[in-house]
Amino acid sequence: MAAYAYHSNRSLDNYNFNNALLPYHFADPRRLLLNPSPAVVVPQQPPVFLVNHILSPYNPSPPPPPPPPGPPFVFIPLNPSVLIQMEEERSMSLRQLIAEEGLLPSADEEEKRRDVIQKLKQIVMAWVKKVAWQRCFPKEQIAETSATILTFGSYGLGVHGSESDIDALCVGPYFATMVEDFFVVLRNMLKSRPEVTEIHCVKDAKVPLMRLKFDGILIDLPFAQLKVLSVPENVDVLNAFFLKDIDETSWKSLSGVRANKCILQIVPDLEIFQSVLRCIKLWAKCRGVYGNLNGFLGGVHLATLVAFICQTNSTGSISSIISSFFNTYAFWPWPKPVMLHDSASPAGGYHNETRSFMPIQLPSSQHEYCHSNITKSTFFKIRAELLRAHNLTRDLLRPDFDWHILFEPFPYSRKYGRFVKVYLSASNQDELGDWTGWVKSRFRSLILKLEEVQGLCDPNPCEYGDMDAAEPNVVFYWGLQPGRANYLDIKYVEKDFVENINKGYQGSPGRMELSIIQASQLSSNAQSDTGTWKRTKACWKINDYHQPRIPVYSQHLPHYIVGYLEAHGHANYSSAGG
Repeated sequence: MAAYAYHSNRSLDNYNFNNALLPYHFADPRRLLLNPSPAVVVPQQPPVFLVNHILSPYNPSPPPPPPPPGPPFVFIPLNPSVLIQMEEERSMSLRQLIAEEGLLPSADEEEKRRDVIQKLKQIVMAWVKKVAWQRCFPKEQIAETSATILTFGSYGLGVHGSESDIDALCVGPYFATMVEDFFVVLRNMLKSRPEVTEIHCVKDAKVPLMRLKFDGILIDLPFAQLKVLSVPENVDVLNAFFLKDIDETSWKSLSGVRANKCILQIVPDLEIFQSVLRCIKLWAKCRGVYGNLNGFLGGVHLATLVAFICQTNSTGSISSIISSFFNTYAFWPWPKPVMLHDSASPAGGYHNETRSFMPIQLPSSQHEYCHSNITKSTFFKIRAELLRAHNLTRDLLRPDFDWHILFEPFPYSRKYGRFVKVYLSASNQDELGDWTGWVKSRFRSLILKLEEVQGLCDPNPCEYGDMDAAEPNVVFYWGLQPGRANYLDIKYVEKDFVENINKGYQGSPGRMELSIIQASQLSSNAQSDTGTWKRTKACWKINDYHQPRIPVYSQHLPHYIVGYLEAHGHANYSSAGG
């Protein structure tokens, strides 16, 4: 192995790093005698010869001897162990950066999360036996019934942080329904627990779920129904037996768990995969390309992309795999899909043929792709950031290499001269959180409309606040490429988007205003690019504070109330499933 001298012509402003080998260049003299052709009359002039592309009169004296040939490049032999040590030092410095950024939860935080999951498992076990009793099952069958909780997302992959939420799937047997048993019976059982606060039902999402806080930890809880009487605690969701004849909603709910399990089976070194994924997520957040709601990459996208690189670099270190990640995807021939090949993946199932700028196949199925909100604008931004990261990490062993440059915050205030200001407000902080989540769930339509009337835009996921406003608010500043910005265009976009977000919202909608501002008008924290990247979950507001409630009667036991629903929005709801 050898190290080579290099030339580094760096321009941090343009993120253009050109590193190349510098050989010693020698031009061997070549004399080209221009003899006249018999058919052409040439004026009598001294003959000339060409030396290094410069014409000079011919000198009949012998030319000086050429200098001795130099080496084509500077060759400095290094012991392979030295290079290995240098690469390990790069990996160690990266691990230190992960710790400094607070990406690793403490032992107490880990224990708290495990305790929450265990309590949820106990609750759903009691829930399923209660539902079986409501169905008048024999005592023997009630004793056999069971349900379980399966985690997925960042927690399931082991890459969660100290403030991360938990994605947990409730898996129930064939007789437990979503409408009556999950959204009514289980919800009421959870609501009665002192550890549970802020529980909401998100029924109209692509994957219906409950959203709650358990001991202060935010939990997303979807539901899947398997055609079995008893669900094992660690049910194998890749086993075709358990997936037989399930409904489409359950299939979608299971996709996250199945994808996680496939990834964990595929990656050759789990610890390296987790470290790399933490770093890639940090890079994506710092550079403004993380967040599915804003049209960028989500958690499942990054996990699949990292798993693909780990699979093809089974013996690589953390630093070398990160370098390979950016080298691979900076030049990936999109829209060619990224696919993980896993023989354990079950065939069939729900077919998702959604087209995308960056199709990424879920590892658990031949027919499913990661849901994507990527648009033309966000695709260009992602590609540009991948190329910048590749230029930064392709020479990891150079003496002046610094990981911190890779994670520098994206300079929005210096990059763009104009911005779309998205202003959201509500009467109190709780309503603002729900309103913001609802509006963000429809951001893709706003991005597409801005592309239509304004050109390319950069929807910065960071949330800011207007300190001069009296009401609770959240502000987004989206960078605009030079285009057709004018007052009428943005007001047309605002009117169209307000009509979109006011449809279907349960509760009192807040305010949403759009305006075009100059970079000099940005708030102070936006001008210094110190906004907070905050993942506000898409939320459908279903509050029950001081709301009149109506009983929900069982379809299986006469006059038996399985739970209560708020009267708001459910005036015609007389029985479960009715």
